[in-house]
Amino acid sequence: MNFNEIANTRQSCRSYNPKREVEQEKLDRILESARLSPSACNGQPYFITVCKGEAAKKVAKATQGMGMNKFTNDAPIMIVISEMPYVASAALGAKVKKNDYRSIDIGIVSAYITAEATAQGLGTCILGWLNDGDIREICGLDGTVRLVISLGYASDDDKLRVKKRKEPSKLIKIFD
Repeated sequence: MNFNEIANTRQSCRSYNPKREVEQEKLDRILESARLSPSACNGQPYFITVCKGEAAKKVAKATQGMGMNKFTNDAPIMIVISEMPYVASAALGAKVKKNDYRSIDIGIVSAYITAEATAQGLGTCILGWLNDGDIREICGLDGTVRLVISLGYASDDDKLRVKKRKEPSKLIKIFD
């Protein structure tokens, strides 16, 4: 699958097949892609926690406040991305340039995870609605939880939806 095919077929999965487990080889490929993702000063200011079984169910529950994200009950894997400290050079750059490189890097690693999962035939959904304190306790984390990615095989009724995106002219400008 080339990158354009991945971009066209990746979507937020909101219906997982709870009876189909993710093969370890596929999870390993996804995690290796995450490890290779770029970050400011190659600092990788995040930690990735993979939750399966009961831990995945507990993390799923911690993303369901106010009735949100009920579909995560069926996701066999929940990937928690928490913040870690900057490396010194990225910390200096962030302060001087007043730019939050950690958030950018967490976005990039999330994109790598979801793209590789799509290439492996798996569904994902990036979740920002979460209970940080509960997830930190479940996973034994010190760093702030920024995102959770649900991962698994989409159910048969989770069909590819038409992508709604801005027209290129509203999104892109090219200068010569």
